[in-house]
Amino acid sequence: MLYLVSGTSRSGKTLIAKKLLADRRIPYLSLDWLMMGFNHGIPEYGIHHLLWPNEIAEKMWSFLLGMIDSLLGDRIDYVIEGEAMLPELVAGLVEKHPDTIRAVFVGYTAISVENKLALVKQHNDGGNDWLNKESDEYIRDHIGNMIAHSKMIKDECEKHDLSYFDTSEDFLVAIEAATEFLKKCARDQPRSTDRNSSP
Repeated sequence: MLYLVSGTSRSGKTLIAKKLLADRRIPYLSLDWLMMGFNHGIPEYGIHHLLWPNEIAEKMWSFLLGMIDSLLGDRIDYVIEGEAMLPELVAGLVEKHPDTIRAVFVGYTAISVENKLALVKQHNDGGNDWLNKESDEYIRDHIGNMIAHSKMIKDECEKHDLSYFDTSEDFLVAIEAATEFLKKCARDQPRSTDRNSSP
């Protein structure tokens, strides 16, 4: 089974991937690592950290598709997580491979910038969070952009019948619900639009 976990920055994507790694011993790839490889290794491709997530997703999609085809062909269980996947692109994959690909998107549409800022500062990944180097004003702007991006993702998930979990409230409950959804067999739990809200 190939698990795709996408959504906005600071929505809980990596936490979901790590939960799957711990519970199922399924390795995961962060698309941030891949993007930084392009950024530092082959800058002529124009894929870098200053682009919007949807721009990165569009530029990396053909490369990612090649990886996914190989993983599916080798029947390797794997988790791919990161911002650089869009509902409209993932939907075609899920439709083509309903028994071998599961996808979730996470975001936060119903939280204030100040409340999210407080949460970001409270949970800073042991000081390794790249946002620690930035000013509060920068972080507020980033969060505001990600709230807007979350709304777009939520709308696109509804449009394409993909599962979206909102982490605005009860963050850990939403993360656990998204993780449990991914663990269930595709045949046992068909996708439906009733998960396009906070659990």
